[in-house]
Amino acid sequence: MKRIRLAQILILVIFLGVWELATRYGIIDSFVFSSPSRVIKCIYTMAADGSLFQHIGITLLETFISFSLVILLGLIIAIILWWNDSVSKVLEPYLVILNSLPKSALAPVFIVWLGNNMKTIIIAAISVAVFGSIITLYTDFIEVEEDKIKLIRTLGGTKKDILFRVVIPSNISSIISVMKVNIGLSLVGVIIGEFLAAKAGLGYLIIYGSQVFKLDYVIMSIVILCVVAALLYKLLGYFEKKYSG
Repeated sequence: MKRIRLAQILILVIFLGVWELATRYGIIDSFVFSSPSRVIKCIYTMAADGSLFQHIGITLLETFISFSLVILLGLIIAIILWWNDSVSKVLEPYLVILNSLPKSALAPVFIVWLGNNMKTIIIAAISVAVFGSIITLYTDFIEVEEDKIKLIRTLGGTKKDILFRVVIPSNISSIISVMKVNIGLSLVGVIIGEFLAAKAGLGYLIIYGSQVFKLDYVIMSIVILCVVAALLYKLLGYFEKKYSG
């Protein structure tokens, strides 16, 4: 494990070193590709006036709100589909179609419907993750061992007992796995929304930086997004280990 971690760090250090040297010696244009030193300077400047923390905070707030709503809606709708077989048969093809639809195509429609605000960004983020979550959770729910369900019925249990004593407990690990996927998808959805309907946030910084040719803003925002995504994934991984343990 230590060797793997060391190799990962070494690759990152070599990449950053080559990138910095390439810009300093004119192999690549630092104006177009930026450089590690320019990114650090940009982070320091924006952190000093507090604007960086504002952009990060807004993106995180939108991500957490959309993530919470995705999990809540995913669980509720998956339970409804499991509970009523007729409803699931009617809605399943629509869920598949909506899940395969490019969500970036919906963002302009949301702007027209909801306006250029945080609500639009959150709805755009929810649309990225919620349909896949419903399909995954519903599939896991219907694949619970039939013997356990028969046992509950034999003991006089109701469908409610089956849901709360068999189906959900048997799928806790699946729910956590869906959460790990959705935290990243929610972040992606938020950035897509911020590209089109934001006045602040990391997605806004990326678009603004590309429009005014401040590529330091773009690279800095991408680097921060990578760090944020990794930390959020690690956080959910911690809860998964805690449950498994």
